Order: sequence, then structure tokens, then C-alpha cells
Amino acid sequence: MASPELPDSGSPAAVLAFVQDQRAAAQRAEVLVLEGALLWAAMHPVSTSSTDEGSTNGGSNGGWLFAEVAVPLGGEGTPLVAEFAPMELGAALGMSTDAARALVGAALELAHRLPRTWKQLKAGKVPVWKARRLAELTLKLPPEGADFVDRQLADTVGKVGWAMIERLVDHARVTFDPEGAEKQRREAADRRRFDVQADAATFDGTVHVEGELDLADALDLNTAIRQGAEELAVLGCTEALDVRRSMAAGELARRQLAFDLRAEAGSADEGAASVVKPRQVVIHVHLSDAAISRDEAGVARIEETRSVVSTDQVRDWCGGDAQVVIKPVIDLDAHHHTDAYAIPGRLAEQTHLTQPVCAFPWCERRATRCDCDHVVAHAAGGPTCSCNLAPLCRRHHRAKTHTGWRYDKTDSATYLWRSPHGLHLIKDRGTTALAPQRTPAGRLGISAG
Repeated sequence: MASPELPDSGSPAAVLAFVQDQRAAAQRAEVLVLEGALLWAAMHPVSTSSTDEGSTNGGSNGGWLFAEVAVPLGGEGTPLVAEFAPMELGAALGMSTDAARALVGAALELAHRLPRTWKQLKAGKVPVWKARRLAELTLKLPPEGADFVDRQLADTVGKVGWAMIERLVDHARVTFDPEGAEKQRREAADRRRFDVQADAATFDGTVHVEGELDLADALDLNTAIRQGAEELAVLGCTEALDVRRSMAAGELARRQLAFDLRAEAGSADEGAASVVKPRQVVIHVHLSDAAISRDEAGVARIEETRSVVSTDQVRDWCGGDAQVVIKPVIDLDAHHHTDAYAIPGRLAEQTHLTQPVCAFPWCERRATRCDCDHVVAHAAGGPTCSCNLAPLCRRHHRAKTHTGWRYDKTDSATYLWRSPHGLHLIKDRGTTALAPQRTPAGRLGISAG
């Protein structure tokens, strides 16, 4: 199919018409993807995987990995879907397994519990993003509540604002599931959090901080930070207000650390207040020979944050009163082997450092939270060594063990995967889909897609 070309008439009206046509085409394509996800779910209503402990593709952990089951991805009353089915759909669409599960769940919710919204969506009257977000909101409603929301929004879902939709869903939850509404209120309190996203540190050494607090706590924190920013200005700091607020948050933390130190020391005299608690830096830093041997700026890779920073930033972090602990270096290129099935700690750490995330396509779960899998099963003669281990999160480890997913390790951090229905994908620093094609000899080959 030929790609549409931009109008060359120079007419503003022609450009507007062109972009409207492309937006409509994109909408139709997204709806067709949802319909495809719905069909895919219908094709996988139950598990067909072996539940035998001795699976033909056994994993490192043997029989304790339970076989595939049918799971609910949509709301109450929607058909169950084979647990690992979204995995292959996601691989075909270039998305993670979690994203594919959400896609299938939204399709089931819309088609089975929000049929009026589904009809409006297919008619192009509702943006796909809004229909999917609505489906996410109604997932936990009872069938009567989902039907109430669908009826109320039957002719207006594409026109009304999102705040009104959220209020309507809240009303349905309280009306049709009061116990569930109270449970959700308690769960919301349990979801309070405060995250310092050190795993997303920038090259400049800054991180994003976010949280969800009780209103009273949030107001108190905001007041303390505002006062701290004002104090910095009085002391002569000329930075912008937002910068001073960020600095005040750090000052607030350091004051609390000093208070904790005095409490631990059990002393209330003036000398205790002058003691500064040293900063503890426990990170794995990868440096080139040039960065180590020459006193100049370079690049360091931080294992804990999967980010790069300047060597000057590392020096700043470790300078002053910081307590620096040097730990043994693991040679990532070395080959380690043991005759045992159990994986020694040093070999597991080498595996995690070589491949920092799950080896499955488009999965970004940290390797330190994954299982160490024998690529060729130990029971089938696979050795416990550097070249036959890979990190797999529990979900993808089970899929590899109990379904038709197969993979080979082509080098220390590159994996060739084959799905049950013939998809081929390479996972290295990212994921590349390989498209099947016919060779001149008529045999099936693969090429980069």
C-alpha cells in the first residue's frame, strides 16, 4: 500500500484536510488493533500448555513453576484468557507483556461491558485513548455499575471532559458497590508513597521525585519547603524559586539525619549537634581505562540507576566526608563454570551486570529482581556457566518453561527468541523484530523488520 503524500498545492485548506484524513485513518487503525486483540483473546480461552513438571523446555527452577492458567483481564463477566496469550500479541506489536495485557483487558471491557461506548468507538466518535481510559476505570465496577456508566455516556462520551467521567465512575462505584468503594478508599490510603527515582538519574546528576501523600502531610511538607526556600533567599542564595525549593528539600533531609544521629548517640549536648553524619555511597561504577588513568572529565555508568553521569559528578558524590567502600571488581568478560545446578552468587551477579534487565523482548524488569535461567535447561545437559545463563522475570521464565517460547543466547547479552506462532525477535540493548521471508531456495528465512 502506497504511503500518503503531503499535499504540494501550498493550500492551507489542503493541509488541514490532509491531517484530518490521517487522524481518521490512525483512529481506524487503532480500533482495528483493539478488534484484533479481542479476536486474539477469543482464540485463547483456556490453557493448552503441559502441566507436567518435566516440560520439554524446562527452566532453572524446575517443578515449582506452575503451568499456564486462565486469567481475568477484563471486568467481572468478561471471558477468561490464557495467561501467556498476551505475551505473543505484545511481541508482535512491539510492546511489553503488561502493556499487551492492558490492551486485551480494555478490548474485553469495551466489547462485553461497555457495548455502547464500543459502538461509538468503532463509529469514530470516541478517541481510542479516552475509550481505553474509561475501560480502565470501570474494570473493578460490578456489571450493573459498568452498565450504568455506559448508559449515561452513551451519546456523550466523546464530548464530555475527563473530570466529569471520573465523577460518574465514582458515583457508580458508591451506588452499586458501596463495600468496594470503602475498600478502595482504604486501598488509596495504603497507596500513599514518596518516591525518589534514583534509577532515572540524568547525566547532570538530577533525579525526579514524586509521591502521593495524605492532604495534611502534603500541606505540612509544602510549608516546610517553602520556608526553607525563603531562608535560603535571606542567606543570599540567588537561585530561582523552584531551584531553592529543591535545595530546601535536601536541607530538610540533612537536618533530619542530624537529628537521628543525636538520638542514636544518646546525647543532648551542643557537641552532638555539630556531628555530621557521613554520606554513604554504595554504587557499582563502570569506568573506562582512560577515565581512571587520566585526571580529566569522562563518563561513568551507574549500575543501580542504569544511567550515565560524568566522572566529575562521581568525584563530587564521593568527596568531602563521604564514606567510600571499594568492592571487588567482577570481570564481565570472564567465563565462570560450575558442575552444580545451583548458581553461585558471583556467577549470578555477573549475569545481572551483563544483562541489566530481563532477557525477554520489551521487558524492562531489573535483572536483580529476575530469576537466573539456564538457557539450555540443566536437565537437558545445559551447563551452569556464563554462556548459558540469562535473567528472566518470573512471568517470562514460566512462559519459557511451559509454552512454546524458545530462545538462544548468541553472545553475552544478545538473545534470539522464537514465539509459539513463529515470531522471531532479538533482545540486546533493545528489541528488534525479525520479519519472515522466503529465500530463493524456497526455505523460510528471517530478516530485520
